[in-house]
Amino acid sequence: MPTNLPPEYSKVEQRFKAAISHAEKLALLEEMISIVPKHKGTDKLRADLRKRLSKMKSDAHAQKKVGRHISAYHLPKEGAGQMPIIGPTNVGKSALVNALTNASPEVAEYPFTTWSPSPGMMDVGGAQIQLVDTPPLNKEYVEPAMMDLIRRADLVIVVIDLQGDPLEELEYAIELLEEYRIGPICFAEQYKDELSFRLLPFLIVVNKNDDSSTDEDFEILCELLEDDWHLIAVSALTGRNLDKLKETAFDSLEIARIYSKPPGSDADLTAPFVVKRGTTVGELAGKIHKDFYDQFRSARIWGSGSFDGQLVGRDHVLEDGDIVELKV
Repeated sequence: MPTNLPPEYSKVEQRFKAAISHAEKLALLEEMISIVPKHKGTDKLRADLRKRLSKMKSDAHAQKKVGRHISAYHLPKEGAGQMPIIGPTNVGKSALVNALTNASPEVAEYPFTTWSPSPGMMDVGGAQIQLVDTPPLNKEYVEPAMMDLIRRADLVIVVIDLQGDPLEELEYAIELLEEYRIGPICFAEQYKDELSFRLLPFLIVVNKNDDSSTDEDFEILCELLEDDWHLIAVSALTGRNLDKLKETAFDSLEIARIYSKPPGSDADLTAPFVVKRGTTVGELAGKIHKDFYDQFRSARIWGSGSFDGQLVGRDHVLEDGDIVELKV
């Protein structure tokens, strides 16, 4: 019986064959399994794929049991998203992470201060986002595990120095990432014929825009790049535009902060539920507690409703900042 596989399967299979890292192969194999349609003609293929996936996972587990070293770059994702901070040496990555999070990476004016990844949590209106300070990009030596960390990112933040040579620094960073088959999703068209290319959202942070005296330099940089990139000028030293950077990073994750309001009480504005944009009231109820979804009757909304306290059903789509009072 013919399998009648969709065209997407062949593309993912090619990426699987070209994949280098074990983690990437696992992810692509799982994607292949999810693409294969379920009918009698694909029973053998799906069984073979599941058997291969099981073996790869077993092999990985066996390697760990015999004492394989776990890389410092294998950081579990925490919060609403994981964002590695990358860039050449001395652009201010560690200073930026220090200013935005509760982490305290070593900050110094000499090069190569950071030798291992350093995670920290950035608070954006109650939503926690994980930033990871990384060693400077260096073509002479690249830690493969660092490239794996970048491949798993929800957003890649590339830091360049406005008072240095920002164009050269950006070009250097992108060329190195491309060598490891990582590219910005905004240029997806130029990578369409490449196999196993990981496309990710990028945010270019132009550091050391300490005051208005360097605003013109930033404007010139934007003109030279011809709006191809999403750039934001900040100063880790003075704190200039750091709040804007936080909100920009938050927006890139396409998530929303939803606040709960118990009936007869004030809303709790200190600990929002962080959900993907497009989440409905019913889905939020299920996220709070599995029984809520089944018992859900209605909800009152402050924010995205036509008026405050509007009564809505389970299909109402929530927006960032909404306050919800569930009735069960």
